[in-house]
Amino acid sequence: MDGFKQNQIANKTQPELHTALKSIFGFDSFRPHQEEIVRALLDQRDLFAVMPTGGGKSLCYQLPAHIVAGCCLVISPLISLMKDQVDAAQSIGLRAAFLNSSQSPPERGAVLQSLRSGALDLLYVSPERFAMPEFIAILQAAPPAFVAIDEAHCISEWGHDFRPDYLGLAEIVRRFPASPVAAFTATATERVAEDIIARLGLREPFRVRASFNRANLFYQVLPKTSPDRQLLDFARKHCGQQGIIYRTTRKSVEQTAAMLLRNGVKALPYHAGLEDSQRREHQELFNRDDCAVIVATVAFGMGIDKSNVRFVAHGDLPKNIEAYYQETGRAGRDGDPANCLLLFGHGDIPKITHFFNEITDETAQRHARRCLDDMIRYCSAHLCRRKQLLAYFNERYPQENCGMCDVCAGDVEQADATVEAQMLMSAIARTGARFGAGHIIDIVTGADTRKIRQLGHDKLKTYGVGRNRSKVYFRSVLGNLLAQGWVEQSGDRYPTLSLSSRASEMLAGKARLNIIRPVEKAAARRSAASTDQLCHPPLFEALRSVRKRISSELGVPPFVIFSDRSLREMSARMPSDEQSLLCISGVGTHKLKKYGAAFLRAIRDFRAENPADEPLISDDFLPAPEGGTDGPSDTMMATAALLEEGLDIAAVADARGLKPGTIVTHIEGLIEQGTQIEIAKLIDTDKLEQIAAILRKSETAAIAPVIEHFGGRVDYSEARLARAWLMSAKGADCPAS
Repeated sequence: MDGFKQNQIANKTQPELHTALKSIFGFDSFRPHQEEIVRALLDQRDLFAVMPTGGGKSLCYQLPAHIVAGCCLVISPLISLMKDQVDAAQSIGLRAAFLNSSQSPPERGAVLQSLRSGALDLLYVSPERFAMPEFIAILQAAPPAFVAIDEAHCISEWGHDFRPDYLGLAEIVRRFPASPVAAFTATATERVAEDIIARLGLREPFRVRASFNRANLFYQVLPKTSPDRQLLDFARKHCGQQGIIYRTTRKSVEQTAAMLLRNGVKALPYHAGLEDSQRREHQELFNRDDCAVIVATVAFGMGIDKSNVRFVAHGDLPKNIEAYYQETGRAGRDGDPANCLLLFGHGDIPKITHFFNEITDETAQRHARRCLDDMIRYCSAHLCRRKQLLAYFNERYPQENCGMCDVCAGDVEQADATVEAQMLMSAIARTGARFGAGHIIDIVTGADTRKIRQLGHDKLKTYGVGRNRSKVYFRSVLGNLLAQGWVEQSGDRYPTLSLSSRASEMLAGKARLNIIRPVEKAAARRSAASTDQLCHPPLFEALRSVRKRISSELGVPPFVIFSDRSLREMSARMPSDEQSLLCISGVGTHKLKKYGAAFLRAIRDFRAENPADEPLISDDFLPAPEGGTDGPSDTMMATAALLEEGLDIAAVADARGLKPGTIVTHIEGLIEQGTQIEIAKLIDTDKLEQIAAILRKSETAAIAPVIEHFGGRVDYSEARLARAWLMSAKGADCPAS
């Protein structure tokens, strides 16, 4: 192909590619699958890659775009995202530009001139722009070296975000047969993947399906009881951090944003009903860390390419798992821990199914309902959230306990609610199936309302039978009855409840209702701010201020300069010169030259003012996780007592009626608080030393790399125990035996 440089780039050696990786992007190694994708493109092959959000797919086409002669055409559906993508590419020295309707005619003319003259490595356009005959004519005079299609699932009618304008991309292969085509998506089932390949006409593409596991995300589902209060509490737990809250309607977006603002949380709305200029302004404020929370509709693509989003909350039930997965994937793109909360209320279900009735194609309607059923099961089942998500994408999670969801962490428990379910169902039957949820719950809990007295419902046999339980609890039970098909709801404005055809089984005691509910007085989860890397908070904030100043001067988002992760590592390592700053993840030669002096100056100033503060990370030191200082809790000491009796983890869990993962959490806390634990009785000594050796080399306390290194021979419990032992004084100073 003519676009490639003279010394066939396809023959680039591994050291040469790694040199380019470090000098341009500042990374010492590729993430999984990146190198093979880059080489496939350099071999001039079509490719199809499913890479989860945050998996580094932009590097897969940006690095070849730097190497090859000619321009890489990037097709992206989100105009609002293009400026950020171009800013980020330019910040590392790539010649990048975008072409869209937000530009003035002279600006578009200048970009086209750069394209014609060969002065661009990357050009970002929308699918609508590609379809314009005049733009096609320009491309035919200057064919792209290759074409990268982002969000490729938009071309499939079976995907969660089908866009008719994407169908025109089927013309790429016909019009530019010499240009390889690379299709990227973050979410695609096998069916969607085959549909994408067929519609685009990809020619024997190189195929990559990366793991969908986002090990740094903590997944949590709570019953939706008081969404305003719950969302406010969640945002306050992440004070000083960036987050996204999704709501279904524009009205709820506006109301939630206003509620947060009234309560001291800097929040802004973002939806399709806003003026373009206002939407752009809100996004810019969020990108530049001047706004803590963006509240957005799930139906409108935000175009957020921000690495330091520490939390994502869904105030309403998503329509399907693919959309939910992609939206939660906007959190933790820098690899640091992030929290994902979903509020699940039965009232969301009829709102979603109402839209299904507008789907004329019966097959598509059945598909939409199946997708909703999958989403409801995800919320209702007492199963590892991660396992459920990965299973949806045909991926098996090998461990028993992921340690990073509310189910595995023991924050929720399974409970038998059959008796309470029968109370509600009996009340529905005895009132003629003519009333809504609120009135039925009032009857069961014995509420003294005028409506109940007027209708004589205080004389019913079921009146007050559940007064020992709260209304919140009964709303959760009713939600599960609706989700599992025992009770049905009809009517839009004033929905009423009725019993399904299966209800007689439950009323006769031939079936049971199991629900999941939050564990009462469960320990509060550690904030996503507490990462596996230590830092000097004052220095970290000083570096953030430097980044903010530079970003304001250049008119780019702060994360384009350096990610929070890079700043945190700088504050821990305290590099003193350019060579040591280059060792920081995310610092390449271009960024070193452009920004390095300012950050080194800030570090030197901090050390001069704080001579007692030393670097926290060296090759033989691992930081300890955050923890309390008040000594072990009663529940931890109960676990310690059983361990002293010689019980193993499984036996302790069985004796206490807890999950093994919860017991491991207790042991971590006990070791951290200085309690003597005979670790050799819980994990094989040789395995302990092997895990510790890997952790020492990694210079981070993250567990996922350990699991990946051992290829399944070490489970999460073993890795967590080894980490806790290593972080203790005993583990740091002596072997396990």
